[in-house]
Amino acid sequence: MPASGRGLCRAVAASPFPAWRRAHTEAGGGLKPEYDAVVIGAGHNGLVAKHGLRLHLRNPYSFTPMLEEGAGSKVPRSLLLGTDMAENQKQIAQFSRKDAQVFPRYEEFMHRLALAIDPLLDAAPVDMAALQRGSLLQRIKSLSTLKPLLKAGRILGAQLPEYYEVLTAPITKVLDQWFESEPLKATLATDAVIGAMTSPRTPGSGYVLLHHVMGGLEGMQGAWGYVQGGMGALSDAIASSATTHGASIFTEKTVVKVQVNSEGCVQGVVLEDGTEVRSKVVLSNTSPQITFLKLTPQEWLPEKFLEKISQLDTRSPVTKINVAVDRLPSFLAAPNAPRGHPLPHHQCSIHLNCEDTLLLHQAFEDAMDGLPSHRPMIELCIPSALDPTLAPSGCHVVSLFTQYTPYTLAGGKAWDERERDAYADRVFDCIEVYAPGFKDSVVGRDILTPPDLERIFGLPGGNIFHCAMSLDQLYFARPVPLHSGYRCPLQGLCLCGSGAHPAGPPSAIETVGCGPGPFPDLWCGKPGGSQDLLNVCPRRRCDGSCWAKCSACGL
Repeated sequence: MPASGRGLCRAVAASPFPAWRRAHTEAGGGLKPEYDAVVIGAGHNGLVAKHGLRLHLRNPYSFTPMLEEGAGSKVPRSLLLGTDMAENQKQIAQFSRKDAQVFPRYEEFMHRLALAIDPLLDAAPVDMAALQRGSLLQRIKSLSTLKPLLKAGRILGAQLPEYYEVLTAPITKVLDQWFESEPLKATLATDAVIGAMTSPRTPGSGYVLLHHVMGGLEGMQGAWGYVQGGMGALSDAIASSATTHGASIFTEKTVVKVQVNSEGCVQGVVLEDGTEVRSKVVLSNTSPQITFLKLTPQEWLPEKFLEKISQLDTRSPVTKINVAVDRLPSFLAAPNAPRGHPLPHHQCSIHLNCEDTLLLHQAFEDAMDGLPSHRPMIELCIPSALDPTLAPSGCHVVSLFTQYTPYTLAGGKAWDERERDAYADRVFDCIEVYAPGFKDSVVGRDILTPPDLERIFGLPGGNIFHCAMSLDQLYFARPVPLHSGYRCPLQGLCLCGSGAHPAGPPSAIETVGCGPGPFPDLWCGKPGGSQDLLNVCPRRRCDGSCWAKCSACGL
């Protein structure tokens, strides 16, 4: 990807020969003709154990500076939210004392909903296919998949109708019932539209907000953080643990086909150089579209299934801009310390152009007209503010998650370098208003529009979730109805990526879901047993790290 200016270089390059690959090579790790399982694709959704990772918790976690006309010499206001409720209320009271009083009740309300929904993410969806078409024994067994739903109902109790509204209504409607101040509502609404081609006024956007506040980190509900060394360190840790337990990982072996025998069962994969690798099962961490429309022989899949896969909504509003800077941004609402050391707000998700939910809606409407947003929603993160290993002393890396940008521009025009640079310049102009001097601090930048994300990383439509997280594409409808239990109509082929339940941010749940249930014949069933696993990547720009887990021996 070409970069403007002096180009974006990695401040601290990751080892080109990490420990897991070195150990694998020293052990003579050549490609074998047969494995128990093959995992196609790379990334963190193969994670099933934390191995040698250091995490940096973000607290406070959200910072929204204001642009206020007529402020004169006064410092503009800002909204800083973290885990300290008293401090949160103090921050919110700048805009509304009423909202400050209500906020703890809102948090408790959402926390209860998260407690109810969380178990649904950790379990396979209700097996509708078995309930409808299975044998009597299969139907009885599938009843167990109803337990998380029943548990959720018990937790929500008499408030179930109110919670149902949160999941199905536009997030603006939900937030309007709780709050009156726009800065607070807009800040909360960003989690309802992040990564989604939806407006805060779109029905169902409330669920997306909930999805981003569930889970936790280091025992803290809803917390987010950074992995030291960047996300590549996460993949290296997974790979190290996997190879220690016997998995083989190859990153230069492009998969071009899933191989099927004459009886309609998966029997391995074919690589780009023609090499055939046999396996009992194939787990695909690629998108449903690549898995079923490109890698799998079409004659072995039902026509209706293929039609539904081809009709998945993959629209993405995201243009990702990676930036290297020679100093921290200094915001008018929170000027830098004298020596430029990171302050608490620098570790947050910094929301720009988010003073009002109307701004978010207008940015969305621009994209619906085929135009990049005139005033895009910007989520700015500075991971080096917490993890100094990512950049030289005094310098920083800035991640800009921006929206809304359409996949195809108005008039059917494709993105070119001029359009990319024009949009990035617009984003930088916006940041400059909040943090004067930002543009002068830029050393280099890397601009990734939706078509770039698709071309480089194999993300359909540039969608980081593989397909949209709308209500019609979630739970027992992800990726399509009757095929949400990670299996597909082809025996021995399983999805383990973000296109499977539950989707969303890094969790590894999709891979854990591909455990003993779908493939009981793979699990050794005795202490000390092991699996023979191969990870191969269908694309060259990745680090290969997915693997499965044996429930008996923990591998």
